[in-house]
Amino acid sequence: MQRALDHIVYAVQDLDKACDDFEKLLGVRPTFGGYHPTQGTKNALIGLGNHQYLELIAIDHENKNVTSTRWMGVDLIDRPQLTRWAIKSNNLKKDAGILQQANPELGNINAGKRHTADGSLLAWELLMPLAHPTVELLPFAINWGDKNVHPTNALDTHCKLLNLEGYHPAPASIKDLMHQLGVDMKVHKAQTMALKAKIKCPLGIVDI
Repeated sequence: MQRALDHIVYAVQDLDKACDDFEKLLGVRPTFGGYHPTQGTKNALIGLGNHQYLELIAIDHENKNVTSTRWMGVDLIDRPQLTRWAIKSNNLKKDAGILQQANPELGNINAGKRHTADGSLLAWELLMPLAHPTVELLPFAINWGDKNVHPTNALDTHCKLLNLEGYHPAPASIKDLMHQLGVDMKVHKAQTMALKAKIKCPLGIVDI
């Protein structure tokens, strides 16, 4: 059974510029999401249908409390790009055990939160994405708890995710773990790791 994708993460250096760029690219203006106070990042979101979304994430330079390397590869990118993706989970401990076969640090369960644009608090539990590498093909898992609470509730749906594919120097090395997670994502052999998405939007079909 194919696991349900929750969201894809697109790391950028400048969130305002990225929102302008995506509005021109897709014909949809990303909605400012809010801040991750414990991670030193902020985001903007685009609904993709099926309770899925695209997250644009950037460093929150106003947050001086986070001095370590931030999650999702935001400190490592030299250009805007997809760096992570998340699957929905109702059993984080089981998913943690699978991911820890690749890297023990991938299985840490953390409670996360951020303030939304209207000032309310959105909370979740997830398997903590790491700061390194820049791109991680193995998904992290997230549980929003209350099924009625999800970021897409506040998003218009003008776009749809058509496809997500990965690129990896040794695709066979992660094939079994993907299978254990219930993920059926096509992974191509390539020199460097990358994620590529195809999105249908008001301006047509766009690859990011």
